[in-house]
Amino acid sequence: MAITAKDVQALREMTGVGMMDCKKALTEAEGNMDKAVEILREKGLAASQKKAGRIAAEGMAYSAVVDGVGVVVEVNAETDFVGKNEKFVDFVKGVAAVVAANKPADLDALMALPYGNGRTVQEEQQEMVLVIGENIKVRRFAFFTDGISVPYVHAGGKIGVLVNLESSLSAEQVETIGKDVAMQIAALNPRFWDKSQVDEATLEEEKKILLVQMANDPKMASKPDKVKEGIVAGKLGKFYKENCLLQQEFVKDNSMSVEQYIASAAKALGGTVTFKDAVRFEKGEGIEKKQENFAEEIAKQLGK
Repeated sequence: MAITAKDVQALREMTGVGMMDCKKALTEAEGNMDKAVEILREKGLAASQKKAGRIAAEGMAYSAVVDGVGVVVEVNAETDFVGKNEKFVDFVKGVAAVVAANKPADLDALMALPYGNGRTVQEEQQEMVLVIGENIKVRRFAFFTDGISVPYVHAGGKIGVLVNLESSLSAEQVETIGKDVAMQIAALNPRFWDKSQVDEATLEEEKKILLVQMANDPKMASKPDKVKEGIVAGKLGKFYKENCLLQQEFVKDNSMSVEQYIASAAKALGGTVTFKDAVRFEKGEGIEKKQENFAEEIAKQLGK
């Protein structure tokens, strides 16, 4: 019988196994979903359907430069303890190396790539589930191939930042600048890199809020509209300083902005440095944590 993409996706969601393995199992099972699950479990690819359904919001965010390619990845596990496990950390670094070498277009493409030991990334992930006993998932990745990338990992993998610079200087010369900027991004998590990226809708919303605040303030309500507009413009400058990386006060020296720090540090080195882009991954951000986590589940089973 014909195996549809919908069937393959359904089996993948049930087992957490890669698309190609799911398709092979369904073909072997002649479309029988239960039989396909059994085949995957016999092969050790679907160790436990329960594990695939458990919330994985811990783990590690990791950033590195591998063979000149800047990479940042997030791989999730169920407990913080596993996030420090040597095998798990090695797996995360291995995933980053695969990203750097192959530059996959998306997560599905990454999971289908060779991990380097005869297994695909998907198969190696399933091996980690078997060995460690928790639901483990490669969640996301990003990379830069151009310019100079500087990685920074905060608190052992709580946050991974990758800063991309353009410079007339060498990677070694700009490493400190890149790390300082990365640490700023890790700490303050700016909404925008530069004020030029703030969209009109965001600006209009801020203006609207400021005007309402003035209308509700007896001291401000009676002021002429032109004065109010000037006040709004000034407060938008404060918005940029709080929300845009390059306009933020530089944490290590609040007498200058991040943009001014970059220019000053580059000049001192006898060259130029331009901030181009960055990626910030914080482990578990945006993941719903409504289900019981693995540690709580074990504690309940032990009657604690």
